Amino acid sequence: MSHEIVNVVYRKYDGSLHWHHRSLLLGEDEHGVWTGCAAGTSGRKGAGPVVTWSDAFVMLFPRDAWWTATFNAAPNKTEIYCDVSTVPEWRNGEVTMVDLDLDVIRMRDGRTFLDDEDEFEEHRIRYAYPSDVIDNARATAARLMKAVTAGATPFATAPHWLSHVT
Repeated sequence: MSHEIVNVVYRKYDGSLHWHHRSLLLGEDEHGVWTGCAAGTSGRKGAGPVVTWSDAFVMLFPRDAWWTATFNAAPNKTEIYCDVSTVPEWRNGEVTMVDLDLDVIRMRDGRTFLDDEDEFEEHRIRYAYPSDVIDNARATAARLMKAVTAGATPFATAPHWLSHVT
């Protein structure tokens, strides 16, 4: 396993800092690049207070898709959390993307739902999302809802990458 540290940086459409933290680079497969955080890892939302996560998780950053995914270790009640975002960009030890508000979430009990549609509508107007961004975000959310609900790859089971941080 690599011990390289990656800075994970989500921004909002206006460029403002959103969620950000440091993560271990775990590797890459046909789905994209995987990073991981052990229980006790901390991060921040913008300039807000430091948050410490009690459960380990891994993140998937596809090379050419408008989303990222977080797979949480049990007992976290949220099994999978997908952020609809711009395509992740890698440079100088950092992966960054714009969070486009829509989230597809699968709870550990199997319930899957689309979250933050209201935030998407609010930010669509506030940040004047271009029509291609709106169309890509909505289409991505619809595809993710189908894939996560159906348990399609890579959303079928907890990824083997999780064993590197648990």
